[in-house]
Amino acid sequence: MQEHRHSPAYWLLAAFFALFVLFMYGPMLVIVVLSFQGPEGGLTFPMRGVSLHWFYKLAEGLGVVDIGAALQRSLGLGLVVMAATVVLSVLAGLAFRKKLRGGNALFFIVVASLIMPSIIVSLGIGLEFRLLDTGLKAAMEALGMQGTLENYGTALGLFTSALGAHLTWTLPFGLLIMFAVFNRFNPAYEEAARDLGATPWQTFRHVVLPLIAPSVVGIGMFGFTLSWDEIARTSQAIGDVNTLPLELQGLTTTVTTPSIYALGTVTMVVSFLVMGLAVGLSSLLARRQRAKHRP
Repeated sequence: MQEHRHSPAYWLLAAFFALFVLFMYGPMLVIVVLSFQGPEGGLTFPMRGVSLHWFYKLAEGLGVVDIGAALQRSLGLGLVVMAATVVLSVLAGLAFRKKLRGGNALFFIVVASLIMPSIIVSLGIGLEFRLLDTGLKAAMEALGMQGTLENYGTALGLFTSALGAHLTWTLPFGLLIMFAVFNRFNPAYEEAARDLGATPWQTFRHVVLPLIAPSVVGIGMFGFTLSWDEIARTSQAIGDVNTLPLELQGLTTTVTTPSIYALGTVTMVVSFLVMGLAVGLSSLLARRQRAKHRP
């Protein structure tokens, strides 16, 4: 039997791919390993013991930073962004199945946010909400609402400006996924349902949604993970509070112990858990759909 030999180009591409994987995942692996340093451990190798010491220190808090509150804010914002991204992407995907007047222009307007520098988007959204603050305060003063004016803070916030900033990042991805899904969708299923007397809502609920469910789960995963680690678009648009990535960015200049690595490990674990749940749920839905179509 003649032995199959790979060409030099194959080994060159394999080496390049291995270096790419090492470059992408190597830093994360190093951070995870160093987060398990012993009590005398530092920010670099060699390891000085192995323990959970720095995770306990993280639970106690890092100076004046409330890690627990920042974690809750990031989780809450990520879940809201995920839900909004799923709903709006599915609705937009359904709308774009029909020929819309100005649909091309609308599509390019939505996708254009992907090529805009994130910090510019954040600055613009922050400026918009500060102008909104000015307008609201002027209106309250003109209407004599002094009590409300004195208690008014700012429209900038986690579920206002920050939510909008994150949606400018997640919605284009969700819309592109829905376009890919509906481009391969067979409308014969919907026609058969309508022929059997199903209403548009029943057709969507019992026919369309089960078929696109794995992709919808993927959109939800993208929405959460993109929001979970977003820094640039959040930095100028969140107001007086910080999400976990912003706190982590600030701590890189003040914390000089492996507790910051422990925080990085926790955030990575949350990300991988979300991705694992999404992949598992998507696979389960796909298997159930295949089982329904078996004779």
